[in-house]
Amino acid sequence: MTTTHPDESGNPYRVLVLTGRGRYEDPWHDHAATSHRLALVLAELELGGRGTDVVVRSVFPDALADLADVDLVVVNAGTSWPGFLEAGIGPDDDAWAPFHVDLEAWARDGGRVLAVHQSANTFGDAPGWEEVLGGRWVSGTSYHPPFGPATVTLATGGHPIVAGSDATVELLDERYCALRVAKSTEVLGWVPDDDGTPQPVVWATEAHGGRTVYCGLGHDARAYDSAGYVRLLLRAATWLLA
Repeated sequence: MTTTHPDESGNPYRVLVLTGRGRYEDPWHDHAATSHRLALVLAELELGGRGTDVVVRSVFPDALADLADVDLVVVNAGTSWPGFLEAGIGPDDDAWAPFHVDLEAWARDGGRVLAVHQSANTFGDAPGWEEVLGGRWVSGTSYHPPFGPATVTLATGGHPIVAGSDATVELLDERYCALRVAKSTEVLGWVPDDDGTPQPVVWATEAHGGRTVYCGLGHDARAYDSAGYVRLLLRAATWLLA
């Protein structure tokens, strides 16, 4: 399955926002609220005379049935509630396997993925997700200080997502720290930990055969009140769809 982006078609880009539920949600994140805000942001995007048709969909095993028609997949999901998997609630690993196989194959075949916040700690049952994402939250190693004001320092290089952008993004959010980041990933933004050490939190990768941008921001809807964060998301989506 090959993803194409014909500029002359005039048809809107199809954007699918996958929202965590069940084994991919927890008690601390309101994925429905943040996916709604994500959809509102991405609905503003227009490239080459093409707008966006944004669909928000909960993560079910059959959520990717129309993946061949999608231009951009946005992942806003997490890990399960404590005890959820042990209780045997919902479909088992075998039932979820086709979902993960299809998403990985699509991503590796030129697919475009925008993953936010807890998506670094989702799809733990999908061995290929870390390579598609370009990194991972590592249980027992990764962490975040308490929620509060955060400053993201953006890279000064020539990557289109940050070239000519604001030097920093100010918002209310969690600061993810000690994430595992692949060497092939290009880090585009950092937050300081409590000691002031820069921690990678925004990056882009094409090493898997497609394009992925990960942005570790967006714990709750308040992050989307930041104009700088909205601009960063729109620049990321623009590069992904280019």
